[in-house]
Amino acid sequence: MKVRIVFMVMLLIGAFYFTFFYTEEKQAADGSSLEMLNETPAEVASAHTVTVILERVYLDGEVSEEIVQETIWSMEDFWAAYDDWQLMDMTEEQIVFQKKMDDISPLLKTNGYFGISDKGVLSIFNGKPGQAEIIQSFFQIDVGKLESKRHDDLVKGIPIKSKQEYEEVLEQYKPYSVPK
Repeated sequence: MKVRIVFMVMLLIGAFYFTFFYTEEKQAADGSSLEMLNETPAEVASAHTVTVILERVYLDGEVSEEIVQETIWSMEDFWAAYDDWQLMDMTEEQIVFQKKMDDISPLLKTNGYFGISDKGVLSIFNGKPGQAEIIQSFFQIDVGKLESKRHDDLVKGIPIKSKQEYEEVLEQYKPYSVPK
């Protein structure tokens, strides 16, 4: 009978302890372990930082490059963000995307001129013809067929400010091209 009473008292003390004290200690211990979990490398490893190179290829052949650091939290979201880009190359540290732009380059809009080279080739110059480097060459022009005003325009340089002007000048001078 004494053993039963001692056992019952121990059981009551244990129940009392677990009811009032053990849950607080367990919560405190769980809280500190949760804080430790928040700082573990496993969670940080779920995000991956890569260098993303965005290449824009313009109608005039100019290629611009933009380099950004991108932290990938979700591959699905990452691919969705670059849905309209074409994947060109991919390594663990770097991803290269390319997009063909239906426009002329910003360089051409600010400083591009159609002109004629010393060899009679219709070209685009980075600045006025004769003073600047050739960015792109198109076709040989038969200068003999060319009206003097059009020839003078090419010697002085025809500024290019839009895609429409770019296409119009090419079309205007195409009839004067030398057949190959």
